[in-house]
Parts: sequence; structure tokens; C-alpha cells
Amino acid sequence: MRYIIYMSMMCFSLMSCKQKNPLEKVLDSDAEQIKQVMQNIEKHEVQILYSQIDRDENEEVTFTDYEFNVSDSTYFYPASSVKFPIALVALERLKELQENGVSINRKTNFILERDTLYTTIEKEILKIFAVSDNQAYNRLFEFLGQDYINKKIQTKDINGSILHRLSAFHSHNLKTQSIFFKENIEDSILVFQQESTDNSPIPKLSLQKLLKGNGYIYNDTLIERPKDFSEKNYLPLKSLHEMMKRIQFPELYKQKERFDITNEDREFVLQAMKIVPATAGYDKKEYYDGYVKFFMFGDTKEDIPEHIEIYNKVGYAYGYLTDCAYIKDTKNNIEFILSATIHVNENGIFNDDNYEYDTIGIPFLAELGRKIYDLEKLRTK
Repeated sequence: MRYIIYMSMMCFSLMSCKQKNPLEKVLDSDAEQIKQVMQNIEKHEVQILYSQIDRDENEEVTFTDYEFNVSDSTYFYPASSVKFPIALVALERLKELQENGVSINRKTNFILERDTLYTTIEKEILKIFAVSDNQAYNRLFEFLGQDYINKKIQTKDINGSILHRLSAFHSHNLKTQSIFFKENIEDSILVFQQESTDNSPIPKLSLQKLLKGNGYIYNDTLIERPKDFSEKNYLPLKSLHEMMKRIQFPELYKQKERFDITNEDREFVLQAMKIVPATAGYDKKEYYDGYVKFFMFGDTKEDIPEHIEIYNKVGYAYGYLTDCAYIKDTKNNIEFILSATIHVNENGIFNDDNYEYDTIGIPFLAELGRKIYDLEKLRTK
């Protein structure tokens, strides 16, 4: 019988815990990348989830979970991490259409009514995971619409609210664009046409810490009041972590809790999640292996060793950095799931492009990943 063991910890003062669990040991490290963050946890809004993975003689999986400072009710901006569920829900939508007699798949060409580029669901998902492309996310957002996205998330008992597109002038438009699918872009024959839809207005978020910072830049002017995030996307860390578990280990979950995609599409999305930019055709000098793989390799431009596989999705915007990853070392028999978020905005001003991503945020996440990996190497299984 498959089962999951949950062991959670909420330890805001590491020294108050009599016996340190693995995550506490890592956070009490002397590594400067971790110390400088742990000295001011509240300012950096750190949340961390770590799942150890054990397998028995039948390869059945057991999770042992640890958490630090995790709260669904305390808001952080998820940024591009929302592209993770959108990629999975897009594949669900494809399967649903196929079951209703629509002859399209992830390789079928499509174009939005106000777009100039023919593309495919497959190409857009690859771009989402390889370099975290915003336009790719927006195209899938038009394909799905807010109502469909949130319904699919909520029916799986995953907490979250996807409200808007990313880096688009019409980001909160409730009306989606019409989409036209063709087998051959040179052909005038449509395989399928999806009409635009009107989505329901979504209430403002009601969470802790929605007002943030000292001010923000708007139209080149400093507005000296906290920035309001109540109409932004919301995807808490537990939801990201749960989605990673469910796509990696669907057999541990009830059918209604899984992402309802074909086996072929699941294999495709897993490959997309671990791909590095160069493999997807991007210039390696600009898009190095750790470009969107913050844990372990985010602070280096060296290649990721072939035996280390990182299936992940990051987010970074407004000073927030988030990563959710299933990390597997095929040579050393290591596998674990790690999710974390951190905020780096020393001056408290948003939209000024002055965030400490490279000096504090990414070094913290990279070192966190390395420390957890080192613990896993020593752990008895």
C-alpha cells in the first residue's frame, strides 16, 4: 500500500529547537549565502519546503516532509512560477478536446487572433520551462482563460488564484482571444476554432501582507505608498510543491487529484521541465544551464553534470525569487523535492529594477540546494 508520511516543522527561532531536523541544520549553516538571509527572515519573507524521498524494495515511494515559515495566508508574488500549472492545465485541455472529437494535439499549429506568429502548444511549453518565456505563458493563458484555469486548480484541492497575464498591457482583460488551429499553416483549412470567451471577475485577494514596500515606480514617477498586490496572481509554496509531487508521482494520488493528461504528454512535460536552454536551441552564453535552475546551479555559469537532473519551474519579479524542483542524481541514487521563495528588495521600492537577485537571492537558493544535496548524499536510505 502506498502512503505518504508528513513531518512538518515551524521553527522561527532555530536555537529554540532542542533537536535539529535536516532543514534546520541547513538553515543554521555558516555559509555566508545563508547566514546573511537568516539574520533577517522577516525582511526576506523566506518560505521553504523539503521532501525526502524513500523507496522500498517494490519501488513504492514514501515522502518525509519538512517546512520552514510556510503559510498559505501570507502572500508572496509567485511571478513566473504560475507558468507551471498553466503548462499542465493546457495539456489537460488538449486531452479534454480530443475526447470530445477535436483532432488537435500539442504539435498542431495555432495562432491567436491578435498574434502574428503560428506556434504549437509543445513549443510554448518548451519555452516556458527552458527560459521562462512570458509570451508563451500568455498564449496558453488565452487558450485556457481564467475561469478554466482556476476551476482545474481548485478541483484538485490546490490553493491558488491565477488572475492575469504577464508583462502585457491587457494583463487583466477578462476576455480571451479567439484561437485558430491548422495542420498546415499554408493551408486555409481550419482544424479547430476556439472562440473568445468572457471570464468572470475574480474578487481581490484577502491575505496577509498584500501591501508591500515603501513605494513603487509608475509611469516614471515614484508613488510613495506601499504597493498593493491584491489583484495579482496567487500561488502559495505548498501548492507548487504539491503540483511537483503530483506530476512526478501521480500513482500516489487519487485520480481526481492528478493532472488528467495522456502518458505521452506527461513524458513530454517531464522532459521539458528538466531541459536546459542550450538543448532547446538558445544561445548558451546568454542562457547558461543554471539560468532558470536556481537550486545548486543558479549562481554559476558552469554546465550542470549530466547525472544531475533538475525538473523545475522558477519565478522572479518584483524582487521575489521562487524555485520548485524535483532533483535527481542518477549516479549517487539521490532524489528529493525542494521549494523555496525569498524576497530581495533592500530599498523597498518596486519597479525600479533595483533588486538584490544576484548578490543575495540566487546565491541563497543555490547554496540551499547544495546543502540539501550534501545532506542527501550522507542520508541512509
